[in-house]
Amino acid sequence: MGVKLGIIGGGVMGEALLSRLLAQEIYPPEAVLVSEPQPGRREYLAGTYGVGVTGENLQAAEASEVLLLAVKPQVFAAVAANLASGRGDNRPVILSIMAGVPLSKLQGAFPGYPAIRAMPNTPATVGAGITAIAPGELVTPSHIDIARRILQAVGEVIEVPEGMMDAVTGLSGSGPAYVAVAIEALADGGVAAGLPRPIAAKLALQTVLGTATLLATTGEHPALLKDRVTSPGGTTIAGIAQLENAGFRSALIEAVRAASRRSQELGS
Repeated sequence: MGVKLGIIGGGVMGEALLSRLLAQEIYPPEAVLVSEPQPGRREYLAGTYGVGVTGENLQAAEASEVLLLAVKPQVFAAVAANLASGRGDNRPVILSIMAGVPLSKLQGAFPGYPAIRAMPNTPATVGAGITAIAPGELVTPSHIDIARRILQAVGEVIEVPEGMMDAVTGLSGSGPAYVAVAIEALADGGVAAGLPRPIAAKLALQTVLGTATLLATTGEHPALLKDRVTSPGGTTIAGIAQLENAGFRSALIEAVRAASRRSQELGS
């Protein structure tokens, strides 16, 4: 069996996709080749997953089905230049998970290739992510099916116009960090109110997880849940009033907007 999936970049997100693609038998190990510059990392990936590894990007680019670009956007120009030097007649789908790199750059670097831009988030590492995809000009429904099959291994997939991708990056791409800060702050609040740190941390984490699960299960608007647990003159409305005084909503909105703007800057 020849190589069907080539992965350039064996970092955290590349490994997350790799591990779940293999676990779900979407690709067998012998059909995958990972290009990674660090020898120690190559040894780890080969030993852990049984996949082929190389230090040469051109070898991974010979994959027959998909070439997954899982590198930092800052090194994309160097990677693209390297790949341009020895490209053959094969035309795999270019699937990029680089933040801020637009389709125009992907299609410019890989003329004649179908290119799909994707934005996953870090919960993908535990199979609970969500990825937005935006297809390029040469992408067919079968190419989108391939991308969905790969990305659904780490969570849900939605398709959006490319014009929305920077906003997606600011919300779901960067959002796990905002949620982590909120959980940390909740735990700190518990400690400030007299709880031991381990108990406060457990309560904060499970409260956020449980609330997200409840909203996902019921499909209920968050405002309805908030209203249902906010009784007149009670503890919750006192806390919400303080959040409003501190600009909690505005801070989250502006965080998403700032991250979206930074995504645009990375792509320019």
